[in-house]
Amino acid sequence: MRYTEKQNITGAEALLASLINQGVETVFGYPGGSITPVYDRLQDYPELRHLLTRHEQGAVHAAQGYARVSNRTGVCMATSGPGATNLLTGIADAMLDSTPVVCIAAQVPSTALGTDFFQEADMINMTVPITKWNYQITRFDEIVPTLAKAFYIAAAGRPGPVYIEVTKDALTARGDYRWEPCRGIRSYRPVPEVDGDAAAEAVRMINAAERPLMLVGNGVKISGAEEAVLRLAEAGNIPVAATLMGLSGVPTGHPLNIGMVGMHGNAAGNLMTQEADLLIAVGMRFSDRVTGNLKTYAPRARVIHIEIDPVEIDKNVRTDLALVADAREALEAILTAGGIVRKERAEWFATAARHAAVERERVIDRQLRPQREELTMGEVVAQVAEQGGGEAVIVTDVGQQQMMAARYSNYKHTRSLITSGGLGTMGYGLPAAIGAKVALEEMHDGRHVVLFLGDGGFQMTMQELGTMLHWGIPVKIVLLDNAFLGMVRQWQQLFMEKRYNATELVNPDFVQIARAYGMPARRITRREELAEAVGEMLGSDGAYFLQVAVGREDNVFPMVPGGASLDELLYSE
Repeated sequence: MRYTEKQNITGAEALLASLINQGVETVFGYPGGSITPVYDRLQDYPELRHLLTRHEQGAVHAAQGYARVSNRTGVCMATSGPGATNLLTGIADAMLDSTPVVCIAAQVPSTALGTDFFQEADMINMTVPITKWNYQITRFDEIVPTLAKAFYIAAAGRPGPVYIEVTKDALTARGDYRWEPCRGIRSYRPVPEVDGDAAAEAVRMINAAERPLMLVGNGVKISGAEEAVLRLAEAGNIPVAATLMGLSGVPTGHPLNIGMVGMHGNAAGNLMTQEADLLIAVGMRFSDRVTGNLKTYAPRARVIHIEIDPVEIDKNVRTDLALVADAREALEAILTAGGIVRKERAEWFATAARHAAVERERVIDRQLRPQREELTMGEVVAQVAEQGGGEAVIVTDVGQQQMMAARYSNYKHTRSLITSGGLGTMGYGLPAAIGAKVALEEMHDGRHVVLFLGDGGFQMTMQELGTMLHWGIPVKIVLLDNAFLGMVRQWQQLFMEKRYNATELVNPDFVQIARAYGMPARRITRREELAEAVGEMLGSDGAYFLQVAVGREDNVFPMVPGGASLDELLYSE
């Protein structure tokens, strides 16, 4: 149902009607004093499903997970003051990872602004640097145009978060409602047109290259450029590597896919970056976690950078040719600008095979076929990937389990790795997995959501198990438990002479906690139990909690130490 016109309704009703008209089906939120007028009218708008989370941070991370899987704008709500400030971490995370979310909070009455009224916080100034746009609504007649503009800005061009707050008196004021969508904003051109000359020059550069490498980032998935990436790669017989955020944009099993680049990326991707004579970077921003030492990054390569946001051009890495455009449109322009020459590149692919073989011998075999008694994180992830057939949507928290899940999962479908990249937010995983599963259910997609957690990050937002219980959300949870803040401990082991300060954890009985929230739960410690336990988890109808005790000093390799070059890889302790 759509609400085009309504007479004499409250601002709260106008807000809810606008969400429905915008196509929103689910809102994640938490009530409080200033926003009670909105919650009071929810029952009058049954088209809108509200999922009560157990913390406002859970609401915004759930909205992020929802947006990343569905490619739609996620929505969350909170009250004023602490409710709104609890959204800040998720808003900043969404900004760095280009995730479209609209965060709506109430504010104290407009007459009380600036008086330190109960639960007043100056969120507008706090959110200026971490949003694409923010706005404070103080009158009824601002609600409709502001909400429409918010959704347009959040999703247009390079997506990101928008923060909107509505004073309580605007929510209770009355007026006549008329819906008008926002289809554009004067002087705001979020999608630049492709430069045809630049596309033609890209073809010339690609055809001249002997050792090209394509790097795909999150922008490939945002723009729907996955097919165009493969067409270009296959046309020129060009190997493809992904950033952490770009993973799943190219299927794991594709013969041109050489894995992940970056601090814990695959040897082939990192070393070939240093050996390439051309980098074709698509929808990525050359993060420090991808480049390592900028002074020594890709020293032999010319760089084609395809990126919708002009701010990213030449920000970190000098570009020889920039196509400031939507990734899919830019790739289509290159493909139609002239014939891409296919070269055999036998030596270049032999190089990839050599690097992969070294990594397999020195790292992967040790993870997947360990000679020690302790279970490794990698073999747990690989067992889930094998039994799941690469069909699941993988969600991670942040830390060692994040890198292991990224490295050893299989991705058959795009948008099937959901993780916190730029901000690296511990606590992101559980609520994001909830949002991801809700999105799949709305899409009538029956795939599993498998969440990999560490024992540290889990305890930051573990209250969201209550959200799973409340709404019957069937996420499969794998807790990789090493009783440490593992990634920090790894750095302490490698670079601080094993001074394990403030990283060892004394943990509760996680299985008992999961069972208290009504889900089947199991803890395993032996390799002989692993395959059967994973099968039980994936075969269960609802939510499931599997705790796996892994090696306390199990580390993620290869590793590029901070400040090092990509070719200065560590393969072991």
